[in-house]
Amino acid sequence: MSFRTFILGLSASFGVAWLAIVVVPFIKMRNLAPIELNEATDGATGIFFPKRTGRVADGAQVYAENGCYLCHTQVVRPTYAGNDLYRPDWGGLKADPDRGDTRRETNAYDFFGEKFAQIGVSRMGPDLSNLGRRVESIYAKDGSATQWLYSYLYNPRHIPENYQSTCPSFSFLFHEQPVKGERNADALPYGGTDDTEIVPGPEVKALVSYLLSLKKDQAVPTVLNFAPDKGKAAKK
Repeated sequence: MSFRTFILGLSASFGVAWLAIVVVPFIKMRNLAPIELNEATDGATGIFFPKRTGRVADGAQVYAENGCYLCHTQVVRPTYAGNDLYRPDWGGLKADPDRGDTRRETNAYDFFGEKFAQIGVSRMGPDLSNLGRRVESIYAKDGSATQWLYSYLYNPRHIPENYQSTCPSFSFLFHEQPVKGERNADALPYGGTDDTEIVPGPEVKALVSYLLSLKKDQAVPTVLNFAPDKGKAAKK
């Protein structure tokens, strides 16, 4: 084998993989065509547009800068690739009190409008595709979802049942300040002293807003709904 043949073969081997894994998905993601809802199959008409709430852009940047994607994914895999859809509340809520079963698989439109798709690297922790829905409906059902996340991020192991959590503390995003008059509405229920309180900084506020916006269980058009045994995508 000549050196030229070797170089050409090596370039082709890496080039084809690069095209398939990077270039083609990038082109497809940046040119997603609008999908029109069909009254007969979706129970609605108009153009499908993914919902976005909260300070998504700033919070997503804080999420990335602190390496959250290294331990968490945001991809509910198709059933042929795993059992994500049947893990408790990963793909949505099995029994949402208002909408019923909202579980579904991830599709490209879930990342529409985001500069980077936070699909993640590994799953040291649970998938966060529907973390916002999960926190509001389960962990903070009788309280504030925002306050629950502040407390968790400051010290993931402050709740006894979470003593085995491997999530790092993000206490550096908070600061301690003296209490002047009434306590700050965002102050943590623990930490600080009689004269001081622990309050979230602007970065963790943006991060929590982003985390609460993670509700990728919005009803999708039938053509995007690959979940098994699902009826009409649109729910009242």
